Amino acid sequence: MKITVLGASGRTGARVVQQACTADHQVTAVVRDPAKLQFRHRNLVTVRADVLDPAALTPHLAGQDAVVSALGANNLKPTTICTDSAHAILRAMTAEGTRRLLVVSTAGAIDEGDGPVLRYLLKPVLSRVFRHPWGDMIRMEELVMASDTDWTIIRPPRLTNAPHTGVYRTATGANLPGGGSIPRADLADAILRALGNPAAVHTALSVAT
Repeated sequence: MKITVLGASGRTGARVVQQACTADHQVTAVVRDPAKLQFRHRNLVTVRADVLDPAALTPHLAGQDAVVSALGANNLKPTTICTDSAHAILRAMTAEGTRRLLVVSTAGAIDEGDGPVLRYLLKPVLSRVFRHPWGDMIRMEELVMASDTDWTIIRPPRLTNAPHTGVYRTATGANLPGGGSIPRADLADAILRALGNPAAVHTALSVAT
């Protein structure tokens, strides 16, 4: 596939780029600072663009088979990066006629499937602590679900830097019992598998070790 990855220099995005290139996909990595993406590959083109500007994104979506957004906030401060970038991405996709979209969200967006301790004791606390980044992702999900794209939303729990295993669980529309974490490398694996799976279109997938 020809894939555009936004947030490509982030800890998840960089792993998506690496695995996609290794799998012989043609990857366009959209970053603010190309120097932050150290990875080099014959299948990779790195470009600088403002992810909040549809006009800046549009040329990098032309002729692409899929768009992956691994954008997210790196702190607990008020943020609209996911919501605002979703607006820009959807406008740019419409302009270019690009259909396939996958965005990374959070298992904190829902409590369906959570065990009683997590659902009634821990998540109310976590929801207050992470109210800004989680709220931003929830608003992004609403935009994406309302769009006419062939979207997939992936909701991971806590992300780690553990090695790639390729062994993880997925569920549709509900979180996974006992699924407290997943390596970023396995999340990248799940993203690429979902892109190639027609059954993942118009679904929200939870993924966890």
